[in-house]
Amino acid sequence: MSSPPKIESVELVRVRLPLVRPFRTSFGVQHERDALLVRVGTPDAEGWGECVTTAAPVYSPEYTDGAVQVLRDHLVPAMLAEGRAVSWASVPRLLSAVRGHHMARAALEVAVADAELRTGGVGLAERLGAVRDRVPAGVSVGIPDGGIPELLEQVASYLDEGYLRIKCKVTPGWDVEPLRAVRERFGPGLSLQVDANAAYDPRDPEHVRALDALDELGLGLIEQPFAPTLIRDHAHHARRWTTQVCLDESLEDALQVRDAIESGACGVVNLKLGRVGGLHESLAIHRVCVETETPMWCGGMLETGIGRAANVALASLPGFTLPGDTSASARYFSEDLTDPFVLEDGHLRVPTGPGLGVAPRPDMLSGADHERVA
Repeated sequence: MSSPPKIESVELVRVRLPLVRPFRTSFGVQHERDALLVRVGTPDAEGWGECVTTAAPVYSPEYTDGAVQVLRDHLVPAMLAEGRAVSWASVPRLLSAVRGHHMARAALEVAVADAELRTGGVGLAERLGAVRDRVPAGVSVGIPDGGIPELLEQVASYLDEGYLRIKCKVTPGWDVEPLRAVRERFGPGLSLQVDANAAYDPRDPEHVRALDALDELGLGLIEQPFAPTLIRDHAHHARRWTTQVCLDESLEDALQVRDAIESGACGVVNLKLGRVGGLHESLAIHRVCVETETPMWCGGMLETGIGRAANVALASLPGFTLPGDTSASARYFSEDLTDPFVLEDGHLRVPTGPGLGVAPRPDMLSGADHERVA
């Protein structure tokens, strides 16, 4: 076995990319991707990881300014506490004393893995156990300012581009009527699901009635209707509904995933590498889903090509049975940080180069903020 690479430097790189259209969900609207990248330098290679935090702590308690601080003051020092020769396999143990901050932790782990695999000339997908060279792509449709007519226009456009599944964001007051319009316009053959981002209150009869009405629309799944901690409520309504309940924000590690599946709260898993803390925990969750024969797909957080490459590599494993939020670069950006991911017959190709198989284009980082932290 080769010795672990020596980490010579760790740098935080922050760059802002405007979105091609505002992305509105139940917890707010994004006009740009404030991307925080981690760069790890070794004598033979550099590795990149992307922290998928949002600017404010609305999707989860994590947020980008906080991720900068915890990486600089806690995670990077913890990783280097035993010396600068660090293997990808040792990163979870080295970071174990720091609680939470999964997205920052994941970015650092992926950057170390990218550098190590580049040195060895091995691609991430190959190292994880990929069984396909391209992955099916779905698309997430935000809440449009133009109401139902704009929603129908966007869905039609994405279907024309070839996306294999449509996911619509919903929130109380924007749910049954727009989803009925989508179903009526595009018919029962459309693979359609909804994502509430925990916007509904199971104690509110109006909220429950709306979710019951969504259950009648032949959806592939209802994603995260209630707050992350309300596992019993998810289980109760999952027993009532014909539509499968998928959990996202509720699931941060393999033990929680197993408990949610066994309790009946979750019939489908949305696996987000950043949300669960990195590649090692993602693989542990993957094993649980395969063992329990639970359908699984790879979620997204409006990543640039750096984060998207890691997602596509993960989605190339066996057990990912549903199209993920691994949309093409053009879905979000007029210019991506990396060479763009392009939709081909509803699929994205898995990078085959060493490590992530992609790297930031120097011209796209010309105006970025750089902070060396080690």
